Amino acid sequence: MSAIRTVEREMETVTEGGAELAVDGAFYNPRMEMNRDITVGVLRAWRKRVGAQTPTYLDANCASGVRGVRAGLVGYDPMLVDRSDEAVELTRRNVEENGVGDRATVEHEDANVAMRRQRYDVVDVDPFGSPVPFADAAFSSADSLACFTATDTAPLCGAHDSGVRRYSCVPLNTTYHAEMGLRVLIGSLARTAARYDVAVTPVLSHSSDHYKRTYLAVEEGAKVSNAALEGVGFLSHCFECGSRDACDAVGAAVPEETDRVCACGAMREVAGPLWTGPISDAGFVGSVIDEIEEDERMGTRKRAKKTLRLVRDELDTPTHYDHHKVCQRAGVAPSKLEVFLERLRDFGYEATEAHYSGTAFKTDASHEELVELVGE
Repeated sequence: MSAIRTVEREMETVTEGGAELAVDGAFYNPRMEMNRDITVGVLRAWRKRVGAQTPTYLDANCASGVRGVRAGLVGYDPMLVDRSDEAVELTRRNVEENGVGDRATVEHEDANVAMRRQRYDVVDVDPFGSPVPFADAAFSSADSLACFTATDTAPLCGAHDSGVRRYSCVPLNTTYHAEMGLRVLIGSLARTAARYDVAVTPVLSHSSDHYKRTYLAVEEGAKVSNAALEGVGFLSHCFECGSRDACDAVGAAVPEETDRVCACGAMREVAGPLWTGPISDAGFVGSVIDEIEEDERMGTRKRAKKTLRLVRDELDTPTHYDHHKVCQRAGVAPSKLEVFLERLRDFGYEATEAHYSGTAFKTDASHEELVELVGE
């Protein structure tokens, strides 16, 4: 079942993932429950992966304390910080009432200060809007895993000019905007980490509802951070015919105009620098699915497993296609997606569903090959 709510004077009592929390509308967002359920699955899987007995966890923007409380319930020693007096008071109440007060610390503090002062095994940045203002401090604080949520999807996906200045990247508003936004976010974080000789490896990333979420394994060292930047590149996209291509970044140089002429004769637009490498580790995603499978208290368990199975099985390409859009360009009515994907495989192409929507898919076929195949 999803979160259960009952009125308790001016507060609500919410049951989520085995925790009972006093919340109000300003400090608790029920739409982010799947985000938090997946986070708990990640924390369990990560603890087993690194072999830590009692790893530390920073809830950098704790609000009601739900993330930190749930981390405490699965064996982490959480630090929960917030700048709001009301949030800290509410968090302290929730920490005590859920029996994690002996292992949790709650502080009235700015998240950036807390991250600059101390290191944690896992740092979780879940702010309102963009995580960019916290990224520098997060990479100086995280010992093994850094988790980020971004809810400013319009700038990330190229629908708002602020994406250029906020993420030091030119995004494009394409039909695969969900993937575009996720890769803009990871690319920006990877380049921020590299400034401190920190390499990031995405172990799980997804774009759901109104937010993007990524979990980045971190490792220190100049050589590994140089190698990690090989995952940063550019995407070129033709708005006339819909074709697209990825290319490596040469420093931060945009591809030459001669390389941007599309086969249809139009000039392709360029997005980047952004992340063009893998955005998830299929093996790790599988272990997270196993952890969620075992916890019947998760309110979004069924949806979370479905989302993660698609993430695990997705083809590793930096863009996806929309089945209806491809059929529209070919001038034919769309078939069922699974029938179309099976046909692609019969012709020797790789093809999988994408987790972003029911009509999204990934393939190694070019846009021109897709249109030709659909039109036959």
